[in-house]
Amino acid sequence: MKILVVDDEPLARERLKRLLSSIDAGVVVGEAANGREAVSLNERLAPDLVLMDIRMPEMDGLEAARHIMASATPPALIFCTAYDDYALQAFDQRAVGYLLKPVNAEKLQKALQSAHTVTRLQMQDVASEAGAGRRFLSTRGPTGLKMVPLDEVRLFMAEQKYVTAYYPAGTMVIDDALKDLETSLGDAAMRVHRNSLVVLRYINSMQKCSDGSTVLTLDGVDETPVVSRRHLAEVKRRLAGL
Repeated sequence: MKILVVDDEPLARERLKRLLSSIDAGVVVGEAANGREAVSLNERLAPDLVLMDIRMPEMDGLEAARHIMASATPPALIFCTAYDDYALQAFDQRAVGYLLKPVNAEKLQKALQSAHTVTRLQMQDVASEAGAGRRFLSTRGPTGLKMVPLDEVRLFMAEQKYVTAYYPAGTMVIDDALKDLETSLGDAAMRVHRNSLVVLRYINSMQKCSDGSTVLTLDGVDETPVVSRRHLAEVKRRLAGL
């Protein structure tokens, strides 16, 4: 069994590797110090199992797991955590494997015996119940998994069953529903049309066009989303408060 060990503390990674070796669990093929490194290594190494810390800088373990579970052949996943009892209820309810720190050989061996893959939807639910925020978008293309920091995105536009995220370096087609993104972003974004969600802090201006329509100009992208009549009053109110 190929194992990826993920923890921001080097001593914790070393301890896990020693424990895995002591119970002859498999081969540690890589180790990562944060969630973003874990996602990258998962793509490159294709481990059978990921042992993942939760509280890590840059990208936490819960968000990393959501991206990892979107891979074509996701690994089994076990979280190593010091979370409190309330947060652990989310893991129990979604049948997601976890180990409480400090980890010992007996607990590790038992967890390995029941390790299994989880779905991205399970991970979204766990992250939501555990109060974990989202910081990255991801999509899978011909060259593999592509990731973009959520705070770089200016605009989300839905067309048929796809949503496109617009950011200064380009665009990304994602699986997320516009309604879910609106809930996730909260007051940081607002719906300006049934098919458009705009991040408030990137709005430069609102302009009236010769055909009578109203559009928004956004910092860093050329796309100018149309403001529908239904949303116009609310958009004006929100912009006046900025």
